[in-house]
Amino acid sequence: MLESVFPEGRARGPAGQEVHERLLAHSTRLEKKLYAVGPHAWCFVGNGLSNQTFVRGPEGVIIIDTGECIEEMEAALAAFREVSEDPVVACVYSHFHYVGGTKALLVETPELPIWGHGGIPGNLRRFSGEVGPRGSRGLAHQFGVLLPESGPEGLVNVGLGRFFRNPAHAPFTSGYIPAQHEFMEPTQTTLAGLEVHFLPAPSDATDSITIWIPALKLAVNNLLWPALFNVFAIRGEEYRDPRILLKGLDELGALGATHLAGAHGPPLEGAALIAETIERYRDSIQFLWDQSVRMANRGLGPGEAIASLAWPETFKEHYTTEQLYGLAEHHIRQIYAGLFGWFDEREEHLLPLPPAERAQRLIAGFGGEVAVRAALDEALETEDFRWALELGSWLVRQDPGPDGRCDGGAQEDRNRLARALRGVAYATTSANVRNWCLTRALELEGTLDLSRFRRHRFSVGAVAADPMAALKLLRVQLDPARLTEEGTLVFDFGVAQGSLTLRRGVAVAGTEGAIEGAVHLTLAPEVWGKLLAGKQTLAEALASGAVVASDGDRAQRMLSAFELPAFRTEG
Repeated sequence: MLESVFPEGRARGPAGQEVHERLLAHSTRLEKKLYAVGPHAWCFVGNGLSNQTFVRGPEGVIIIDTGECIEEMEAALAAFREVSEDPVVACVYSHFHYVGGTKALLVETPELPIWGHGGIPGNLRRFSGEVGPRGSRGLAHQFGVLLPESGPEGLVNVGLGRFFRNPAHAPFTSGYIPAQHEFMEPTQTTLAGLEVHFLPAPSDATDSITIWIPALKLAVNNLLWPALFNVFAIRGEEYRDPRILLKGLDELGALGATHLAGAHGPPLEGAALIAETIERYRDSIQFLWDQSVRMANRGLGPGEAIASLAWPETFKEHYTTEQLYGLAEHHIRQIYAGLFGWFDEREEHLLPLPPAERAQRLIAGFGGEVAVRAALDEALETEDFRWALELGSWLVRQDPGPDGRCDGGAQEDRNRLARALRGVAYATTSANVRNWCLTRALELEGTLDLSRFRRHRFSVGAVAADPMAALKLLRVQLDPARLTEEGTLVFDFGVAQGSLTLRRGVAVAGTEGAIEGAVHLTLAPEVWGKLLAGKQTLAEALASGAVVASDGDRAQRMLSAFELPAFRTEG
């Protein structure tokens, strides 16, 4: 069976963290350090989740990736200035994750040329838009954003970096600047007096590229990570097809690089070591793909495939193919889902009972809550954590809440499930799983409140800057059960106009202006921001004249169908 939990490897970190010894040792690879990558490049590791890479050419320096925020890039630039005073003459984005610190570079180079894949703007919008609450909640879990710095639950690392955001970089000021030079196909240009090739190479982002500088025999990539690649990200992401990743890795290997830097982890030096590491890495991905397909063709479901396979010893020989970020068993499940969808040909999954009813029936069939608790306590004592998670989930899932989430149960049972999660967290090599389990355990015990990650959060300034984008987001916040009156709402923000047509349980966004029979509302973008951010109610805005409506009562009734407190009326 693919191993995910190793109780015999538990260790204690320097801040009292309970953690697997291999994940603890991995932190040494993620410590803050400016590495020389050959004679003309440097890679700053440990500054945040990602690296910043500096490449010196005859005419100045190219900076690759700018991190999560201005403060992160400022710290990286300060570290680089200890080894070089060469001017910054260009910036390149390897993909959309690490573009948030670019404004820090404008202090030195106000007219900075920026290069990046044409898919970056769309990906940034997508992950901050309709799926924002799910995405932000996933980040909080996967990267241990809310975990303490010390104690048993203390953050150790996040697999690809020391932390998601370096606490020293607060308040994490956004400094993204769109690339002026975009490309979608392989592109060659000259930067800093060097010939530079941009090779699209999708990995965990569809806009990822490999940067190849032939004169330096240097490649910078987002394919080879300091841990087994995440085909599945526990935070929730679209399917990452391993076949596409294999193509990019093979192309990377064919370059014959002597120096290799990445978006994450320490760089590699030497053509032979780089070639061997890339080959092992691509083979680990092919193993996951080939064996998932083989098992599926034989009629095995993902659970049976996981029980039948073992992670080859060769992949345990180098940290890049160890399960230090995600888990192989999760990646196999994702390949099944990516290829075949959610149905795994198992009868019990074809028409499952509602979760609460299923949990109640399982508990009753087991002999009642007392019997389940006894079995759960035995599983906890024997460190049978897989079974403990199953049993504990029944007790918690049997109680649906008013929002439909089955997340209740007696506090003593929630504590039991939390204990099972801690057992997994302390004994797994996976940073993703450790952080997820500990975050969930703290929520079960009532120490953490994650409710803010289950709704869209609007800032007044962001809404005021783009009122139409916020209007379109209302589509995914309509509660059909509360839609008692259909029709069209036309919004005039002064700087833009748009409409929402409520019909058949959906809200259809448009850009129409005056529409006969519609309810017309006139309001400033700032007022719209206050409403969506919950700083003011619609009733208050109508009464004060901040919102002028052609039919205020009808507007109130229609907008009350949306899951926003400012729009809700009694009942």
